[in-house]
Amino acid sequence: MSFILALDQGTTSSRALVFDHDGTICALAQKEFRQIFPAPGLVEHDADEIWASQLGVAVEAIARAGITAADIAAIGITNQRETTVVWDRCSGKPIHHAIVWQDRRTADACDLLRSQGHESTFREKTGLVLDPYFSGTKLAWLLDHVPGARARSEAGELAFGTIDSWLVWNLTGGERHVTDASNASRTLLFNIHNGTWDNELLELLRIPPSLLPEVVSSSEIYGHTAARFLAARIPIAGMAGDQQAALFGQLCDRPGMVKNTYGTGCFMLMHTGSQPVISGQNLISTVACSIGGQTEYALEGSVFVAGAAVQWLRDGLGIIRTSAEVEPLAASVSDNGGVYLVPAFTGLGAPHWDPYARGALFGMTRGTTGAHIARATLESIAFQTADLLEAMEADAGTPLAELRVDGGATANNLLMQFQADLLGCPVVRPMVRETTALGAAYLAGLAVGYWQDRREISHLWQAERTFTPSMERSKAAELRRNWSRALVRAKGWALP
Repeated sequence: MSFILALDQGTTSSRALVFDHDGTICALAQKEFRQIFPAPGLVEHDADEIWASQLGVAVEAIARAGITAADIAAIGITNQRETTVVWDRCSGKPIHHAIVWQDRRTADACDLLRSQGHESTFREKTGLVLDPYFSGTKLAWLLDHVPGARARSEAGELAFGTIDSWLVWNLTGGERHVTDASNASRTLLFNIHNGTWDNELLELLRIPPSLLPEVVSSSEIYGHTAARFLAARIPIAGMAGDQQAALFGQLCDRPGMVKNTYGTGCFMLMHTGSQPVISGQNLISTVACSIGGQTEYALEGSVFVAGAAVQWLRDGLGIIRTSAEVEPLAASVSDNGGVYLVPAFTGLGAPHWDPYARGALFGMTRGTTGAHIARATLESIAFQTADLLEAMEADAGTPLAELRVDGGATANNLLMQFQADLLGCPVVRPMVRETTALGAAYLAGLAVGYWQDRREISHLWQAERTFTPSMERSKAAELRRNWSRALVRAKGWALP
């Protein structure tokens, strides 16, 4: 019997999961890596450490499953998306730390492009807003600030990629420099209408085309692993950015279906079909996947800090020792005690798009305890998600029937119930919560015939629990009004 190996390279850890034909997890391995904060608002990763950790957990997951690499039919890759790596084509070594999607260092560059009247050009061609979140201005920063980088890039000596490209390059021993359309659509450099790198956008950001990877579909054989890594030449056959992979893994493959992933950040996507929809509510349009010669699109809203706020409680404040402790601590009080946390540690994403917002706690009194702060932290994740859903419903013109959820924080029943109460619609948690990795596995398996078609995998999705709203709508509205008041006070804090 053969299996699919999914590599899930996330913002705080690298994971590898082995799936069988029923979409069941046979083994999982995970390793956290360093988060580098050179200054407030700046976030970096060591790309070599990412590669080493990802290869390590792949070997570990195969061993835990009790199989060998020869039993793997294909590898699917899913990744933190906008994080930007530039490396030397000859040595394979990065020229600088990877600049992470959360990083805000290019806020001024985005402001300048906006003041020069280029915002509509980027919006119309890429479906994105001009924000430091995306890769293009990060890449431009690297070329301008790493000594010699611009000259070397113009000489064709350097390669750019998001984490998917970096992993494929390393897994194939430098044979393939590729990215899939879903990841390309997050760079501010890719025209989502014609599916190509856009020369006008490259010129605006002064990016040499020779830096860029080849754009491929989300489900095809890109190459094979170098035998020295996994002791076998395994096809690498599926690739999608983490949120698009989760949309595919949740089988939200029809227009109007919506999923939300609760990870380091929160990411809500609505499938919009075969045509991109430009949002009127400050959401972004993105490629959902490219498969079988067809491109599918989605509307997306991104929350920059969700699970990362719980990590802050653990690592920054020391209120909890493990992330799992946040639920019983938050449940030890009946409500938030009037306390609201705006976790804008790296600015605010959709629908606010304020890179100058900063984290803030409001409403504290002498009676405030760590339990109230823990509850406010969990509630902040649900409030941000509610803001996204409200914008998405406005774009769709209709209330949503249900929200499919996935990601580590969905194990928190208190959070999921509060989410349903705020939204006023059912929140559905699937049997297999690792839908990001599962989506990558599906894409890889379809490419090699492990699964015959999407109809076959559609029968594998099952709901584990549905959370239905139980809070009075007037109470939910009051909570959201107070949240909005806190948001207003946190916005623009870091403006000079």
